[in-house]
Amino acid sequence: MNPKSYMDIYQQHSADIEAEMTAAVERLGPSSTAVKNAVAKLLQHQKFTYPLQVLPMLVHAAETGAPEPAVPLSAVHILWWTSACYLDDLADGEGTRVSGVLSEHEALLASMITGHVLPLHVVRSQQVPEPVRGALTAEVVNCWIVATEGQLNDMSGDADDATTDSTITVYRGKSGAPFGMISAMGAILAGADHERIQLWREFGDVFGILWQLFNDQEDILSGRNEDLRNGTVTYLLACALEEASPRSRAHILNLHAASRNADGARAELTNVLLAPAVLRRYRKDLHKFRDEAHRILGRLGGDEAYVPVLRDLVDRSAQMLLLNSP
Repeated sequence: MNPKSYMDIYQQHSADIEAEMTAAVERLGPSSTAVKNAVAKLLQHQKFTYPLQVLPMLVHAAETGAPEPAVPLSAVHILWWTSACYLDDLADGEGTRVSGVLSEHEALLASMITGHVLPLHVVRSQQVPEPVRGALTAEVVNCWIVATEGQLNDMSGDADDATTDSTITVYRGKSGAPFGMISAMGAILAGADHERIQLWREFGDVFGILWQLFNDQEDILSGRNEDLRNGTVTYLLACALEEASPRSRAHILNLHAASRNADGARAELTNVLLAPAVLRRYRKDLHKFRDEAHRILGRLGGDEAYVPVLRDLVDRSAQMLLLNSP
């Protein structure tokens, strides 16, 4: 039966992905009991609402018609993001303890094993030609460098100098790079040529930007407002600053600085960010990235059972959620 959405792929293969995750942890060896326990607790703590780990399976299936060989790459995706999300929380000063079962230092050590060592173990365990194994390994290593650069730029971002272009540069690093990595890995495993691998990487990069924009909206709609509490320079904030007059811009910057500690400032800034002019600009740019992702998929083509699933995933990720906000 042909899948109609990425959730169909996940439901069909979730047990296989879970088994691959278990095998990845067991590869740490019988003498690594403390490490395995810490990693297991970190994985249990970090649960993802949306099973985007099926992305490399969809890429592989678009190339070959078969998603199953890329199940190990789905595990790589989970392992990478489990580590990255914890490190991001740690950088923000949040979630430094894991559900009361791991201290900050224990969780940090577990995150290093989870995101760095285990993905390489998964890659090394694959029965593939050595050049393929080397290319997959290089993807993991290079992604950590690019994504860390993006995260460091995000942490040092100054709202005074923020533009939509500078914000997208950060998003390409911290979100585009890992999605570009896992998409390229799916294509490499499928035996795609260099040009197609690069196109899949480009698709993943744009998809990662879309997903960051999706997450930014959910942060506001959920009421968590973690971005405002952390002083993060989001794309929505950059849109508001570029749409504002010089006087209004100064007021927005003052609100942004105060939002770290003041509920009233956060509420007022949220109203500014949800202004019709700001949302129109945001929606226009969101659709621009959506259209770019579809353009790349159009160039790639592929198996007719799976390319529509990728297109649907793009459309789901490009929803303008804030238009329905209070």
